[in-house]
Amino acid sequence: MSVPSRAAKVVRLFKSPDGHPNGLETAAEGFWIGEQTTDRAHLVDWKGKLIRSVETESSNTSGIAYGGGFLWMAANGRAIGRPPRPADATTGEIVKADPATGKTVARYPVPGGGGVHGLEYAEGTLWITSLQLQKLSQVDPKDFRVVHQIPVHLPRAHGLAWDRGAIWCMHSTDRVIHKLDARDGRLLEQITLSSEDPDPHGMCLWNGRLYYSDAGIAPGGGGNNSPWAGYVCRID
Repeated sequence: MSVPSRAAKVVRLFKSPDGHPNGLETAAEGFWIGEQTTDRAHLVDWKGKLIRSVETESSNTSGIAYGGGFLWMAANGRAIGRPPRPADATTGEIVKADPATGKTVARYPVPGGGGVHGLEYAEGTLWITSLQLQKLSQVDPKDFRVVHQIPVHLPRAHGLAWDRGAIWCMHSTDRVIHKLDARDGRLLEQITLSSEDPDPHGMCLWNGRLYYSDAGIAPGGGGNNSPWAGYVCRID
C-alpha cells in the first residue's frame, strides 16, 4: 500500500559553532547541538546564537537528546578529528550527562550492541537507533531496560523525532525521512531529500516542522564534500 510522500523544501538556517553538527535536539531556548569532532554540546537560540557550551565525555558524537533533566549523547565509538581521551568509547554507547556541566552521570551500552546514531527522549522514555539490529529501541531511562522495539525499513537510521505516537527516522544514505507508527514500525509517510540538499544527519521536530543538520562528515570519518557542511536546516 502506498503512503503519502513528498519532496522536502529545505531552508538553510545557520552553521553550528564547531561546524560538525551530528546531533540535533530542541529545547525551550532553541537547539541543543551535538558536535561530532569536539564532542561538545552547544545550546543555541533559534537563530544560532550561542547560549552556552559544555564539554562532554562522548566520542564520535552522532546523536543527542534532552529529557528527564539530562543530556543523552550518542557516542558512536572512537573519536574522530581530535586526539583520543581516556573516556572515549570503543563501541557504541549512550552517555548520560549533566546539561549544566557536561559531567558524565552514567554510560549505557546500545541495545543489541554495535554503533548508534539518533536518540530521542519522549514521554519519559528514550528511543535509540540500534543499528546492528536494524531497529529502534525504546528504553526506560531509569535502568535502560528495553521496553519496546520497532523495525526500520532502510539502513543507516540516523536522526529521530517524536510526533504524537509516531517517530520520524532519518535514513542518511538514502536521503529519506520515514514517519513510523511507534507501536509497530508501520510506515506512515515519507519525505525525500534531493542530492543538492545539505547532507542529513541529526534531526528534531518543533512546532510541527522538522529540522536537520549536516555534519560534514561521511561514514568512516572523511569529509562528505557537502557545500552546506555544518548547517542546521528546516524542512518546510
